[in-house]
Amino acid sequence: MRKICLIPRLKGVGGMVSFQEKFRRGLQTKGIDVCFDPNEQGIDAVLVIGGTHHLGSLYRIKNQNIPIVQRLDGMNWIHRVRRTGIRHFIRAEYGNLILSFIRSRLADRIIYQSEFSREWWEREHKLTRVANTVIYNGVNLESYSPRGEHNRPKDHYRVLIVEGSLMGGYDIGLNTAIGLVEGLNKKTSPSNPKVELMVVGKVSQELIAEVTKKTVIPIEWKGLVPSEDIPLLDRSAHILYSGDINAACPNSAIEAIACGLPIVAFDTGALQEIVVRDAGKIVPYGENPWQLSAPNIPLLVNAALEILESNEKFRAGARKRAEEAFSLDHMVNAYVEVLLQ
Repeated sequence: MRKICLIPRLKGVGGMVSFQEKFRRGLQTKGIDVCFDPNEQGIDAVLVIGGTHHLGSLYRIKNQNIPIVQRLDGMNWIHRVRRTGIRHFIRAEYGNLILSFIRSRLADRIIYQSEFSREWWEREHKLTRVANTVIYNGVNLESYSPRGEHNRPKDHYRVLIVEGSLMGGYDIGLNTAIGLVEGLNKKTSPSNPKVELMVVGKVSQELIAEVTKKTVIPIEWKGLVPSEDIPLLDRSAHILYSGDINAACPNSAIEAIACGLPIVAFDTGALQEIVVRDAGKIVPYGENPWQLSAPNIPLLVNAALEILESNEKFRAGARKRAEEAFSLDHMVNAYVEVLLQ
């Protein structure tokens, strides 16, 4: 039996945690053993998911001629343009340093999550000395599917935003989602709001209180939810607003379109690569997203209206796009080919 070591072992919430668990399951269905301890015997390859503090273990593995593959998304950057606290700033910069060091000194191959991610790294840190490729994230298209239970409202529309956390500078996505729903309600029925916002992700009580004072739109705060609940929530909405600016390959967007939920978003990060044809609508940000300038919300509102007016067409287009490019089996096969070549 072949064995792949995944490091570091991730816990909590977020895209990397979700990827590791899905990938582990995918490997096991193919009869490939998985471990999280680089000291185990019989390891055929190591996949570093982002970065790790255990550089000594990586050096030892490299000296044993065991291939080290690094999976890279993007870099920490919001802390450079918004005040997020000195501890967060230091942690973010240290994380970037670790990622860059492994990429330049230890990795034998690089897997980028998107063309956007590859171009970003090569722009900031030049080309690597090793082979690299792009492999998009994937999902189980049976679990994440339009088929299944849903609670989609019939008397109003629901806009969904799903993030691991909407704090630490990422509250800009929440603020834009609120502006989107406010704009939609002005366009549809100003006296009788027909659009609500559902927020899935970690949000502090202080931020909830602050938001509640500033807007009158209906908001349902779901907080963090188990990953197995996401398909139901995706099927129960009419649009997903993908609010992470310059995201390398947002899992929430891929999970949504697999469930037949169309995306509306600004043209930042890898979204143009993910949302094509009738999978949703991507619109120009307006000013400079890297400076977190105020986005062009009216453009976003008009795009969302187009999706709401032809929701079934876009729902079918979203699912078709997921079937074309984002199956879990395809992703696992592509990773295995790189890891065990």
